[in-house]
Amino acid sequence: MSEYRALRERYSLLDLCRTPELATEVTLQPVRRIELDAAILFSDLLLPLEPMGICFDFIRGEGPAIEHPLRSEADLAGVRRFEPREALGYVLDAVRQVKRELDGRLPLIGFAGAPFTLASYAIEGGHSNTFAHTKALMYGAPAAWHTFCDVLAEVVGDYLVAQIEAGVDAVQVFDSWVGALNARDYREFILPHTKRIFETLKSHDVPAIHFGVGTGAILAELREAGGQVIGADWRIPLDEAWARIGPDRAIQGNLDPTLLLGPLDRVFSAADDVLARAGGRRGHIFNLGHGILPTTPVEHVQALARYVHQKTRT
Repeated sequence: MSEYRALRERYSLLDLCRTPELATEVTLQPVRRIELDAAILFSDLLLPLEPMGICFDFIRGEGPAIEHPLRSEADLAGVRRFEPREALGYVLDAVRQVKRELDGRLPLIGFAGAPFTLASYAIEGGHSNTFAHTKALMYGAPAAWHTFCDVLAEVVGDYLVAQIEAGVDAVQVFDSWVGALNARDYREFILPHTKRIFETLKSHDVPAIHFGVGTGAILAELREAGGQVIGADWRIPLDEAWARIGPDRAIQGNLDPTLLLGPLDRVFSAADDVLARAGGRRGHIFNLGHGILPTTPVEHVQALARYVHQKTRT
């Protein structure tokens, strides 16, 4: 959005995340211009890493970069726990400000990264196609891996609870890179830790969404790990994903975000397909199958939101 780009010319991404007034403004920008059903907090899933002693920054055009990637058992053992209400208080202040601004008009979704994705960033040092360093530690030092992921699960669980206490109406756990694992490895190395996060959230009366990318082969495992809502990306038809997840869970998804770069008639046709596969069943949250792309025309997003509301309005 042009409003966001104007802010980015003046502030870094971390400045926006760490300044409650700016994070509030960026959170509200989409809901002012797009017919959305909820706001999602502007933040970044890597923020918990810094208080753990894992410093990072964002390199323009390249994404996040970890200053000293964790490459040994000793590195994994050196991370520290922290109190999110203190170290990440600026995020919670942003939640409170956004809630005041929304004034009950829309719910607010908070979020955090899941253990595999956070661990992979910390170990790889940035984006990866193979996750070679991550898997080498995971396979080669399983005890150290599980101890590290225990810390991540505790930190993320506490962080999400703090967001709920600050006022978010729902939370989402993003496991952006977990599609790099097969079902057997997910069960052994990740499921217990992600499940711990959702167990932590059970005593708090807010919906929890569990989303991963490239997870068509492990949707049953994601369901087992937890979440009242399981997200599906665009690589699997929505009805097939829902069959794997089970009818007792809601589903979020799953339009391919690159479709929004094309003509609107194709966007609407693809939206019709997603809705047809949902079949009018309760529990479908229409959404993209991953994040929106920077070059997406805002007008296309506006048109899609209007179209879906028109097609589903009863």
